[in-house]
Amino acid sequence: MLGAVTSAVPESRRMVFLYIAAGAVFATIAARGLTVPLYAHDLGASRFAVGALFSVATIAAAILSLPSGVLVDRFGARTLLGISLVLTAVSQVATALTPSVAPLFLWQIIGGLAAGAQQSAVFSAVTESVPRGKLGRAMGWLTLSMQLGFTLGPALAGLALRWIDVRTDIAVTTALLVFTIPGALATSRTRQQTGQGFSLRAPLRALAKQAAFTPVVIGLISVTLIWGTFGAFIPIFAREGLGLQSAQVGYLLALQAVFNAGSRPIAGRLVDRARQRWPIVLTGVIVWSAAMVVIGHLSGFLAPAIVIAIGTPFMAAAFVAIGVVFGDLSSASTRGVTMGIYGTVLFIGLSAGPLIFGPIVQGVGYAAGFTACAAVSVILGLVMAGMQAAPLRRRSAPAPLGDSETPGAATRQV
Repeated sequence: MLGAVTSAVPESRRMVFLYIAAGAVFATIAARGLTVPLYAHDLGASRFAVGALFSVATIAAAILSLPSGVLVDRFGARTLLGISLVLTAVSQVATALTPSVAPLFLWQIIGGLAAGAQQSAVFSAVTESVPRGKLGRAMGWLTLSMQLGFTLGPALAGLALRWIDVRTDIAVTTALLVFTIPGALATSRTRQQTGQGFSLRAPLRALAKQAAFTPVVIGLISVTLIWGTFGAFIPIFAREGLGLQSAQVGYLLALQAVFNAGSRPIAGRLVDRARQRWPIVLTGVIVWSAAMVVIGHLSGFLAPAIVIAIGTPFMAAAFVAIGVVFGDLSSASTRGVTMGIYGTVLFIGLSAGPLIFGPIVQGVGYAAGFTACAAVSVILGLVMAGMQAAPLRRRSAPAPLGDSETPGAATRQV
């Protein structure tokens, strides 16, 4: 019955449902990104433990992203997305009921596994639904929805902290998942792989052979290192380093999300029109790295807010550019696998930053940790740029695995 109902959903409405679902999912994740570090800090967790809580969730997401992509290609997105949303809700409520730090790691892992499945399912559904020439705009609108979620989540969670404690806040924000239901139902027709047999080795080999694959993976690691490190430590840094109240921390994260969200559609159009995508990525890495270094030496609310407002749109454009490149590398029958690889690398980069630079933050200070992370990310960005001469530009290449949607040749834009 549900399949019959969702099969009648117009394509434009289906896309809107997907965007709303993405926004609701990431609103829940962003609210958790504020409340869990604060809750762990209140329970006595060290700085490194707070960063590790962020990392275990993203590592779990990375582990499940590629298997989730395989499941999307084979069975479709609705069941996978529905199960992952249930797991998210369970992990949220369980976190709120946890009275000590150690069990929080388990619920963070479960929440991370759910996030990996959601990433693959939603991104695969969107890339399947639009032509390649408009993929940048579709990614722009999708990530706009996600960033609106990142805006609303911390803002609502931070505002609620005026009247309720952090533990209750974690439980209450679970209600945001209600808005994912139409999108989960609307993904019933996003199955990519209809055959009985499926080999993971073939699509992975086809991706690795494409000249753009290695540079874009390096670029993705570069941007996620600085983004993940900043995201993991900003809640407690804002408290200890900037001297902000809990509600102000939420406002600062919401401000970042506003500028992130507002720049996404513009970034999508820019990426669609660009002959080369690597300068967009490299610029984003350099600008946000500089912003991260500066913020480590500031205090108060206004100055960090200004720096975040300036630097965030550059990183937004970098993420859109990389997402479009991965979409262009996929074929009609392997979108789930391709976006699964994208999610795997994304979450590995996000988790690696806090783990690698967390000891520096713990032993030396926030400014030193942020500076070291920024330096490594810029070096990786320059390596990507050095490899771009042939692969990182608009070019024609044979479609991988005989893409039936682009007979003969497909344009690979990087």
